Amino acid sequence: MMTKLHCGILAAFMASAGALTVGCDETTTTGTSSSSSSGSGGSAGEGGMAGNGGAAGGGAGGGGMGGTGGVGGGGSGGGMMAVPDLDTNLMWYGENRKALDEMIDQVGVNSANYDPNKKPVAIYDWDNTVIKNDIGDIMFFYQVKNDKIIQPPNKDWTTTSRYLTTEAANALAAACGSLAAAGMPLPTSTNAACADELVAVYTTAKTTAGAAAYSGWNYRTMEPAYAWVAQLQAGFTTDELKGFAKTALDAALAETEGATQTVGTTSVNAWLRIYAQIANLIDVMQKNGIDVWVISASSQPIVEAFAEKVNIAADHVIGIRTVKDAMGKHTYDIVGCGSVPDGSGNGSGNPLGNTMISYIEGKRCWMNTVIYGESGAAAEMTNPDMAKRPVFGAGDSDTDISFLHDATHLKLVINRNKNEIMCNGYANHDKKWIINPMFIQPKGQYAAGYPCSTTACKDEAGASVPCTNELKEIIADQTDTVY
Repeated sequence: MMTKLHCGILAAFMASAGALTVGCDETTTTGTSSSSSSGSGGSAGEGGMAGNGGAAGGGAGGGGMGGTGGVGGGGSGGGMMAVPDLDTNLMWYGENRKALDEMIDQVGVNSANYDPNKKPVAIYDWDNTVIKNDIGDIMFFYQVKNDKIIQPPNKDWTTTSRYLTTEAANALAAACGSLAAAGMPLPTSTNAACADELVAVYTTAKTTAGAAAYSGWNYRTMEPAYAWVAQLQAGFTTDELKGFAKTALDAALAETEGATQTVGTTSVNAWLRIYAQIANLIDVMQKNGIDVWVISASSQPIVEAFAEKVNIAADHVIGIRTVKDAMGKHTYDIVGCGSVPDGSGNGSGNPLGNTMISYIEGKRCWMNTVIYGESGAAAEMTNPDMAKRPVFGAGDSDTDISFLHDATHLKLVINRNKNEIMCNGYANHDKKWIINPMFIQPKGQYAAGYPCSTTACKDEAGASVPCTNELKEIIADQTDTVY
């Protein structure tokens, strides 16, 4: 029989394998169990709701200690393969661990209808879902601190993004234009003014003078700052970028929780952690025959560099993908999806290119294209074939809502008080949504609640509109109860 790794062993194993630091504080013991839900769920506290974190009134009660999960039962099909359940020493909210174990039993290798040639798919967002904090941020800050951003052609910053405003392009040219020739690295490690302008445009969507940095994007397929930070990796090969990323990630994982760093003159985040619960969930799913993928709105090479640390191969990672030149170097152009062609210039060129990334509706498109082989406009739609949809999705932000809507069995939301995903999570259509507070530094209650029926969501133009569920029904206002 297979014995599961408890929290301490998991951390030691990952460290010895060169993996990332896990967020794991509990003292644990080991053991085995033959029950798929042994020890799952804690007692109910205050403020929960039925179907989201356990019984109605379920508060911050995590998992109990009734054994360590051990080997799963036979599943609905009564299979005999020894496979693990989730580690009961890792704390989950309410009945979430039990719900996850039951879902894995229903679709995994021991289920009656399991087909190893058509493995069920589970999809995870990366930043603030698998890990605490954002690898796109960490990589960008590393680039600025280590002179890894290239002066654009003709020193024209509009070539770096279709959505960069004239004010932003002019501010960047004024701060950075005299520092290096076109095509050469900017000395941002020593020039605070250039570094500060770059950081402001990325992190605040404004110039240091307060002017809007971006305009004219589709709010359902694009987040221009996310795209821009991937586009600023232009001029380097994938191997070079993955090398930078590994250095940056290792440094961030070694930092203490809450650590900051100074980039230019701006204080920004410096640390990352993996959620031990999610690392365990990924591992258990894989050992139960579930095909685990990551879809992220961070850049492809950077997510690849990190995902391998939790045993997710590069060919199971989908991030923002940029077009490569004849020398294999990344460019400012973005690989298209569905009806959107590959980019062919930002300030000019194809009017449709560079308009979709793996963000909200773009995540559905990339999922359908890469995982299920769809093409053209059909890739942008919910697949009517339930066999070509994920059984499970996990996310923390509105950018994840489309693939969570499409998941057929269970949808996990990490609560960061993001309107659209929380409206859907609490509305809990078809009783398939579960909500968990962040495993490290969870947010307190969002006391104002979510105005789901009126203004909580955004349309393509960025206007505030009602939120809708999987059936396009308007969601009633919701109270934040799982925190």
